[in-house]
Amino acid sequence: MSDTQWTILGERLVDENRHIRLSTADIRLPDGVEFTQYVARMPRCAMTLVLNGAREVLLMYRHRWIIDRWIWELPGGYVDHAEDVAAAAAREVEEETGWRPRTMQHLVTYQPAIGTLDHPQEIYIAHGADLTATRPDINEAETIRWVPLGEAVEMIDRGEIVGAATVVGVYRALTLI
Repeated sequence: MSDTQWTILGERLVDENRHIRLSTADIRLPDGVEFTQYVARMPRCAMTLVLNGAREVLLMYRHRWIIDRWIWELPGGYVDHAEDVAAAAAREVEEETGWRPRTMQHLVTYQPAIGTLDHPQEIYIAHGADLTATRPDINEAETIRWVPLGEAVEMIDRGEIVGAATVVGVYRALTLI
């Protein structure tokens, strides 16, 4: 560990709602240089990589308007304040796809952009799922499909899967199989 430290001189709130807290922080580097950094803090998210017996992963095809692209991704979303993370991940799968995971096991936790964003991401793996009577939320996905894991890797290569959680989940699942 280094004795070198960054010093936070102060932080000011810019805006805040239930999905994001945006602030600016005044920072002093170890060499004395000072600057202002935007900081975004977002609630924990939980996603699930659901695999069936044929080594297919459950993916959703949806439009992400911020990047103005149609992409494939894992089901997932925000964890409510006191909600168990695994329960939240399973809930999101059922709400968004109509499938209920049979098992939930923690796969990986990561931060997607630690230079500016504090947004914990947890990915779970589920082995098997049962189709329920729950109708998927039409605002979440245009198509829901079981995709062979190898094809999901090819979709990453082709730029059809670009979201960090899905990329991390697919590659992490490959190390377990």
